[in-house]
Amino acid sequence: MKLSHLLAAGALLVLLPSCTTSTHRTSLRQASPVRIDQLREGATQTQYSYWSDHGVSAPLRVRIDLSEQTAYFFRGAVKVGQSRVATGRAGHSTPTGSFTISQKVAAKRSTLYGRIYDAGGKVVVHDADTRRHSIPEGGKFVGCPMPYWMRLSWKGLGMHQGRVPRSPVSHGCVRMPSKVASTIYSK
Repeated sequence: MKLSHLLAAGALLVLLPSCTTSTHRTSLRQASPVRIDQLREGATQTQYSYWSDHGVSAPLRVRIDLSEQTAYFFRGAVKVGQSRVATGRAGHSTPTGSFTISQKVAAKRSTLYGRIYDAGGKVVVHDADTRRHSIPEGGKFVGCPMPYWMRLSWKGLGMHQGRVPRSPVSHGCVRMPSKVASTIYSK
């Protein structure tokens, strides 16, 4: 998997490029590529990710570049890591803006997206949306797992663990690799 990363859970903001700089902020935006900084001693690196905050104790923030499908992690002004992410696919774009983490749930399931099963336990809708699909009599809806959920808006936008291919595939959330999501959640 990718590597461990961070967030200041109670104070994290997702920030538009036009907003003023402050501590505990994160950006969701379209941007030009940013090169990976030289790794500091003791850094961890995988194919798409790295993390190295040794000796840096400033507040945490994250900038998510939607065009690159990459999250950049900072402590104050120092870039301490990055990771590939997966954001919203066509028709479910990830909104840009400023957000504060308002809720954390370690083992959340989606209340909107998941699978619908019939009374016999057979999947009848693989990519169900509870606003469009009905549950057959005796059947059930099972929401998609979203481990390490960090809510950014009450309209269902959040960051969480999930599959991270090379393109936008989510219903609008920011999916992160397992180690990244769990570390950010804990920070």
